[in-house]
This record gives sequence, structure tokens and C-alpha cells, in this order.
Amino acid sequence: MSQTLGLIGSGMIGSSVARLAVAAGLEVVLSNSRGPETLADLVAELGRRARAATPAEAARAADLVVAAIPLKARDRLPAGALAGKTVLDTSNYYPERDGHVAELDAGELTSSALVQRHLAGARVVKAFNNITPHQLLTLARPTGAPDRNALPIAGDDAEAKAEATRLLDVLGHDAVDIGTLADSWRSEPNTPVYIQPYLGELPAMSVADFLRWTLGSPGIAVPAAQVGRLVEAAVRRPAGEARLPSAG
Repeated sequence: MSQTLGLIGSGMIGSSVARLAVAAGLEVVLSNSRGPETLADLVAELGRRARAATPAEAARAADLVVAAIPLKARDRLPAGALAGKTVLDTSNYYPERDGHVAELDAGELTSSALVQRHLAGARVVKAFNNITPHQLLTLARPTGAPDRNALPIAGDDAEAKAEATRLLDVLGHDAVDIGTLADSWRSEPNTPVYIQPYLGELPAMSVADFLRWTLGSPGIAVPAAQVGRLVEAAVRRPAGEARLPSAG
């Protein structure tokens, strides 16, 4: 298992991944678009296994990198520093936030394939994109636990997916390989495996209220077999119809 995990983007998903990684004994290098000094509080909370850096520094220092940024910021990923690395892409396409992308609206590409095009020298794996940040933490369990949660991954490189699977295992989740980056739409917004199975019945609310509501929910573990069934049941809908997570 890789010993140093780089985080490009240290918002809600990035912070949850960092907390799980530190708890699992990994070294973590955090970064964001605002500068290392803005991460001082998070680094202090995480302790001696964590430090802050620039995105390029985090990429170069890491054995494995998690890119936890909005899709619209993909061009800011340091392609040169990420060359040769496995990069776990957590992004989803939300036109109301990211602006419309014609190739995604037409179904010609998936969002992670778009990230892979920018990171031509890296090996991109779609991961952590279909679960809310708090449930990523609360549903983590040791390997072999009877109530272990599973998450889908997708990618074009077999060894990169194996690395991603090992990382998820260390962080407390099983991985379900759902195919290539072209297949990764099966875990994106508007699909059966996206968010709702990990939360159950959702009351109607705004995006902000929804995110606050998730903090009070322990979540529901979704085993690997169920993830597989949900993924197989997915029907592709226009990506341009995706809306930011809420139950409204």
C-alpha cells in the first residue's frame, strides 16, 4: 500500500479522505487552490502525519493522488507533476456549477475521461464520487466486517484500479470495478448508485440543508453485490440534466 497520499482539493470529500488516511497510518500531503497557509487548522487537527503544500508539491510527494476538486477546475490540476501517477478523480459534472460542456452534454465523454484527457501522462480512476463526505467517514469498517460498505471505481488502467482498490480497503471500504472511464457514467448523478442508497429516504430540502442533514445521518452500508446490481440497472440520461446534491 502506498505510504503517502496526496490531496489536491481539501474541501469536504478531500478532508474526509484525509481523515481516513491518517487514521489508517498513511502520510498525507494536503493542498488546495488558496495556498498551504489556509490549511493550517486542518493540518493541526490531523496531526503529525499531515502537512500542507501546493498542488504540484503534493503531486510530486505522493505515491497516490486524490483529486477532490470541482470539474470546472480540472485544468488547474498540475499535469506535469502528476505524470506517471495514479489519480483518483472524485468529480461529478453539474452544469449549474461547472458550466455546460458540449462533449459531456452529448454523451461523447464522461467527466473522468475529460480529466484523463487533461492528465494525459497520468492514470485516472473514478472514485469517491457517489457518496456524501460524512457517510464516507461513518460507513468505514475494517476489512472483512460483515457490514462493510462498497464504492464503485472505474478506469482504463488495471494496475491503477488495483491501487485504488487497495487504498479503499485501507480506508475502510470495498471497491467494485464497474469498468472503464467510458463506463464511469454508471456511478454519476442520475444513476441508482449515486448518493441515495447510502442515505435512505431523503426529505426535500435545499442543497445547503441537505449537506447539513447528512451530518446527522450515520448512513446505510451498501455491500458490493448491491452496488453491482445498482450499477447494472443504470440507464444513461443526459449529463446536462444533473443537479447539485439535494433531495428537493
